[in-house]
Amino acid sequence: MTSRRYPNISLERARAIKSTFMAEGALCAATLYVPKDAPPDQQLPAILMVGGWGSIQMALTPSFTLSFVDAGFAVMEFDYPGWGDSGGFPRQGINPWRRTRVADTALAHLKSQPQVLAHDITLWGTSFGGGHVVDLATQHPELKGAIVQVPMLDGLAATLATPLGRLIKFISLGLADQFKPGAPITIPTLSRQGEFGTMDRDGGLEALEAALAAHPDHKYDNRVAARSVLTMPLYRPWLRLKDVQIPMLMIGATGDTVAPFVSDKVKRVGNPNVQVIEVSANHFDPYFDPLFPEMLAHQLKFLRR
Repeated sequence: MTSRRYPNISLERARAIKSTFMAEGALCAATLYVPKDAPPDQQLPAILMVGGWGSIQMALTPSFTLSFVDAGFAVMEFDYPGWGDSGGFPRQGINPWRRTRVADTALAHLKSQPQVLAHDITLWGTSFGGGHVVDLATQHPELKGAIVQVPMLDGLAATLATPLGRLIKFISLGLADQFKPGAPITIPTLSRQGEFGTMDRDGGLEALEAALAAHPDHKYDNRVAARSVLTMPLYRPWLRLKDVQIPMLMIGATGDTVAPFVSDKVKRVGNPNVQVIEVSANHFDPYFDPLFPEMLAHQLKFLRR
């Protein structure tokens, strides 16, 4: 963990085009990044970035987003309702099925951008967002492909991997929040090893701190509504892998304890459209050197196939 280094990639390498779209009754913030020297009327192949459990725009993803821009893609990030720069109340809540619908609306918004080749779009999802991308891929056979890294494919497996005492506390707070009027009861999204939070493993808080230190203008509200944890065991996108009809690259981490990679279940599905690569890493290593260049190389090779 101490050897992690955040990739040194400057935002100055891309032109940012901000926009908004309506989803689930909220005005959602989005940013399209295009190569700085791309002519305004040039249409580019595009990538929709679908973030994970506590994600907001550019929290851990700038190295991937900007590297894809360098490779000639238009890349869009967005904030879910109640998170980051998006509207919506209550704040900081997570419902995976609602998020998948929001990502679907974000996809339609991306297709409508004048800088984008609507017939040449790839989905990209990480962590919890990897599960959303599996769902979306089954609904959009017209897309060019999909990439998922360290995906959360089986919420039941992730729940059963939680120590019993902590699980009981999660459920108690979640139920209390579910029936509480007004502002939600919140839990730290990321915490240090052994401290209370929805992600206290694999150096998650340290990863976020390192990423924010590299981009000090980015702010992060490290809280999640407690009711969000109640959805986790019911969300099992691996069950829909069999229905994926587009090329998909799936990169799982063998040492992931946040979203354990269920390689046995992926192999059991045996979908020939899904290419699986396993790396020796934990949940947060892919965003950092020394692993980042390897992760990026796999993904660029897939995008250029």
